[in-house]
Amino acid sequence: MSEAYRRAWQASIDDPEAFWGQAARAIDWIVPPTRAYDAAQGWFAGGTLNTCHNAIDRHVAAGRGEVTALVYDSPVTGTVRAFSYAQLLEEVGRVAAMLGALGVTKGDRVVLYMPMVPETVFAMLACARLGAIHSVVFGGFAAHELAKRIDDATPRLVLTASCGIEGKRTIAYKPLVDEALAIARHQVDRVVVLQREQLAAELTGPRDLDWAQLRYVTSDDPAPECAEVGASDPLYILYTSGTTGVPKGVVRDNGGHAVALAWTMANIYGIGAGDPFWAASDVGWVVGHSYIVYAPLLVGATTVLFEGKPVGTPDPGTFWRVIDRHKVKAFFTAPTAIRAIRKEDPDAKFLAEIGTGDLKVIFLAGERADPGTIDWLEAKSGLPVIDHWWQTELGWPAIATCYALGDLRRKGGSAGFPVPGYQFVMLGDDGKPVPDGESGSVAIKAPLPPGAFRTLWNNPAGYEKNFTGFPGYYETGDAGHFDADGFLNIMGRTDDIINVAGHRLSTGQMEQIVAQQDGVAECAVIGADDALKGMIPIAFVVPRAGAENDATLAGRVIAAVRSELGAVAALKTAYIVPQLPKTRSGKILRNLLRKIMADDEVETPPTIEDATVPDRIRDIVAMTPAV
Repeated sequence: MSEAYRRAWQASIDDPEAFWGQAARAIDWIVPPTRAYDAAQGWFAGGTLNTCHNAIDRHVAAGRGEVTALVYDSPVTGTVRAFSYAQLLEEVGRVAAMLGALGVTKGDRVVLYMPMVPETVFAMLACARLGAIHSVVFGGFAAHELAKRIDDATPRLVLTASCGIEGKRTIAYKPLVDEALAIARHQVDRVVVLQREQLAAELTGPRDLDWAQLRYVTSDDPAPECAEVGASDPLYILYTSGTTGVPKGVVRDNGGHAVALAWTMANIYGIGAGDPFWAASDVGWVVGHSYIVYAPLLVGATTVLFEGKPVGTPDPGTFWRVIDRHKVKAFFTAPTAIRAIRKEDPDAKFLAEIGTGDLKVIFLAGERADPGTIDWLEAKSGLPVIDHWWQTELGWPAIATCYALGDLRRKGGSAGFPVPGYQFVMLGDDGKPVPDGESGSVAIKAPLPPGAFRTLWNNPAGYEKNFTGFPGYYETGDAGHFDADGFLNIMGRTDDIINVAGHRLSTGQMEQIVAQQDGVAECAVIGADDALKGMIPIAFVVPRAGAENDATLAGRVIAAVRSELGAVAALKTAYIVPQLPKTRSGKILRNLLRKIMADDEVETPPTIEDATVPDRIRDIVAMTPAV
């Protein structure tokens, strides 16, 4: 164990007031907080600050204006552009002036329905500058989902673009915005449209404004000064899917968010001023908020904004080219992206040819990383590959190997150890801790550390519900266990624990076994209703390149699970499929697979990457005899 990690974690638990008070010194405060934590007011009570100032202005004032702040790399448009901190300050100031001219002030909400372009980053930071609250909705979301978020956030403006580019597809955004506003009860003052050369949008009425024209009209307006906001004032609302179909608006505060993210860059990722960092995500997701836009800029690093896919834009070497081109020091992506690369390039020929340049470490999060994927990536890259775990609600990693604290311990299947600030416990149905090695509900002792959510927008009761199942603890909704070495294993959502003839089994554990079999690119195991056993597991397997016609694959998968877990696992069916249904952030839609197996009507989720996949899987299930 790293002694630095042990001391940091223990200090954060024994004296969180002193620990986070020290961490808060990394942030510029207008009024310093009176204390680190107050039960009524939250973290850094009494403190005021501005997140945009901390992300940009202070670096320019310190003489670092010529340092590269943002690199935009878009293989889908053939564009690479870099912005220094001084240039970023100018661009953010221009957008802030635009918003100010449209009446946006402190506390107003602004919805961003934008692609992965620099203007999206400018707009987020401009909102922070004004003290306005941004709510980024993933570009291309279905109109009715956008309408739900508009009705909940009641924004003054919608900022959008004429189109987004998803791989080889160009998606028109403006018609989706128009449809959403036709559905929504709340009506915005203005829709500001960034015209892209790939597809122009039609501006249809006085509500619609052209981004470039508005920027020109306000070009002589002074850039607004940074607004003074309270530490507990909202920085943004980010919607995540709710179990009832109503999206949950996770609210992130300014103070705790800035302190926590700056701490993580220095103590988890090993990134400081001037270091190039790349999180290959989307600004529509929490990873994009935390580790594309805010965390790297808070510490004066260089952040990479990538518009493309791990494969197909143009090939499985695109990630390695970006890493090499921009001298990336630490890289963060989803396991599903690595599995996609491995599926297309199983021998890692592109990686061998291009190399990893100055890269020191790779982090994975978003889906549970199977040991086979980690082992492959470590072997091919020669670098430590660290799985870590967190949620939209938390905003930053809760389980990790703290690389920058000198810790390199890692074990396949585990996300690592509790990060300083987080005290985990595995609870049984009776609310009592279960022994190490036994699976339980993953819970975190309250209060949650800085940067975690303290409410849901317009839904305080929904927020409190997260703490009522196990009083005094935040219920993550995941199942997991500690092993004898202290590694924390997240095995999947609690509803992925299935009861097979009275035996509680983890489909996540089965997936781990399936993923290790030769020829498997990725997989999902779900529980299906069974008249005899109550539930039985069903496997869906995507073969690796070259193994598509391997007639033994399904049988080998079933045999491996039954060999390792015993006949009690009752896995008798494995379907070989060309793709799994996924969200655009790479999460496998297991609930959709359950509906297919139950022959329920499947409503295509708005977040799905490829809407044709469910029907293709349904056809395969109907035509393929059970193995």
